[in-house]
Amino acid sequence: MTNSKIVYLDNNATTKVDEKVVESMFPYFSESYGNPSSIYKFGGKNSAAIKEARETIKDFFGAEKSKEIFFTASGSESANMAIRGILSSDRSLNHLITTKVEHPCVLNLYKQLEKEGYHVTFIGVNASGELNTEELYAAVTDKTALVSCMYANNETGAIFPVEEIAQKVKSINPKTKIYVDAVQAAGKIKLNVKDTLIDMMGISGHKFHAPKGIGALYVKSPTLITPLIIGGHQESGKRAGTENVPFIIGMAKAAQLAQDSLEYEITTVKRLRDKLEKGLLSSIYNARLNSAAHNRVPNTTNIGFEYIEGELILLNMDDFGICASSGSACTSGSLDPSHVLKAMGVPFTALHGSIRFSLSRYTTEEDIDYTLEKMPSIIQKLTKISPFQKELKELRERKGII
Repeated sequence: MTNSKIVYLDNNATTKVDEKVVESMFPYFSESYGNPSSIYKFGGKNSAAIKEARETIKDFFGAEKSKEIFFTASGSESANMAIRGILSSDRSLNHLITTKVEHPCVLNLYKQLEKEGYHVTFIGVNASGELNTEELYAAVTDKTALVSCMYANNETGAIFPVEEIAQKVKSINPKTKIYVDAVQAAGKIKLNVKDTLIDMMGISGHKFHAPKGIGALYVKSPTLITPLIIGGHQESGKRAGTENVPFIIGMAKAAQLAQDSLEYEITTVKRLRDKLEKGLLSSIYNARLNSAAHNRVPNTTNIGFEYIEGELILLNMDDFGICASSGSACTSGSLDPSHVLKAMGVPFTALHGSIRFSLSRYTTEEDIDYTLEKMPSIIQKLTKISPFQKELKELRERKGII
């Protein structure tokens, strides 16, 4: 089946680049293409443009000083730069804490650090995807160098109380540093690091309508980190390599637009998300809500379709031009079920058939109506060929469906 219609509901994987962002970038490809490090004015004006963009991103983070902002190539680099950087600067502490539901750029780094001799504690979540904060606090010792905790989960949208975590952890051990992966929070909820005890925070531009290949790291002054990339003097000596001027400018523009759209996110986008969620749960008997956290980003829902394989669901959705995900985009090539949903204790009956729907300010009412029109027939078709007919019959009987 071919379908020219595209309904894009995978915005936690990546987002459409805003046309205003593209327009802001164009001059820096073919007109103002000078190296910002050059002494002559043709390059120097790009240095001034970066300075202005850094100020914009500072405000986006809610930071106090523009010198606390460092440009990177991605959220993954921001995480590695922060975590590796802080550990290299102080080797006296060897205990680390993170959560079982982090993005692979953090989770896999911590697994690597375990192999390098660090002791790592992985904190769990409850069935709704909310972090077990008391377990986290109990794990902090006088040897804890770093706590890494995401702001919003990429698969469930659950928001973690990072400000409270930073405050509580530092009351136990003031030497412990806090890194927050805010990739899925940026542009969806307001960031305000200057009023917190968070030491470092990372974001990625392509999650809020900037291009892929640009990110940023906030490092609270006077926190010391060792550079991950060694070379020239760029980024105050913390990140070598000629600055990616067009993408830096683009991310700054995207940040401005995201700030202007926050009210739309928490009203209209949330309303559309809730409409999709309620519609799927009411029209499909073997659908269950995985992302049940009380506090979620407004664009994300995760629905499990029991006794059906997730890849089959996605392929059939694709026939109708509906784009979604079965988990993190960074693990979409894996046949293993989501580590996030496993940590939540999502039952095996739904673990392999769970789909993440993530909206944006470009999602329309028509997109949601179209998805609600097509999904029941897709699931019904796949339910008929499921090898779990006995279990499906029992599920229908429990729900009073003949």
